[in-house]
Amino acid sequence: MAGPVPTDSVVALPPPDTVGSVTVEHALWHRRSIRVFSSESLTIKQVGQLLWAAQGLNRGLVGRTAPSAGATYPMELYLVAGKVKGMKPGMYHYRFDGHSLALAKGGDHRAELAEAALGQSSIASAPAVLVLVADFSRTARVYGQRAPRYVHMEAGHIGENVHLQCEALGLGTVMIGAFQDDRVRKLMGTSLAPLYIMPVGKPSPSPSPRGRGKGRMSEAPSPSPSPRGRGKG
Repeated sequence: MAGPVPTDSVVALPPPDTVGSVTVEHALWHRRSIRVFSSESLTIKQVGQLLWAAQGLNRGLVGRTAPSAGATYPMELYLVAGKVKGMKPGMYHYRFDGHSLALAKGGDHRAELAEAALGQSSIASAPAVLVLVADFSRTARVYGQRAPRYVHMEAGHIGENVHLQCEALGLGTVMIGAFQDDRVRKLMGTSLAPLYIMPVGKPSPSPSPRGRGKGRMSEAPSPSPSPRGRGKG
């Protein structure tokens, strides 16, 4: 975990909303991978809500929003901010215990991160990107050789949380696992293992009939296989 940072490098996030207006069923129905984003900036409120959904505290501040084998919590979460209102561009480490962000590196690093991810343009164009890294040793101390399985399962839990929270906020994301680990580690300034890169933003308007419907579930079109092959979706 990152060490102490100057207080002027810490960004306090607004309290998370725990009573939303979108049902779980609605979010599940409309969840899909989004790779093209509008130029619209995100707000600190939106960013804070996404970070909380991924790794925030819940249940009276004794648990997390995503399950973890034996409560070993091997994950660390970073925000690569490019266009977030009220925040300077930079890499920030999410501190779940205070629901805050600590600046790890200043500057806009979205393009560099995209290059480390085989040039995937969704990373460079999204206003912000979540990067999930893991310390496998935390889980291995309890579960030994089964630790990698449990850590990867936990990453999946977190990714789905982010997907559903994006839907509830009218945002989009895609789970990216294709990247060069060493380049991502070097850019992030960490020795931990990168598992997910999640660009987030407002979906770009599209004439596609697969656009987000606002009607009841019974009025939504029947699901059909995507021609794009969503992989993680």
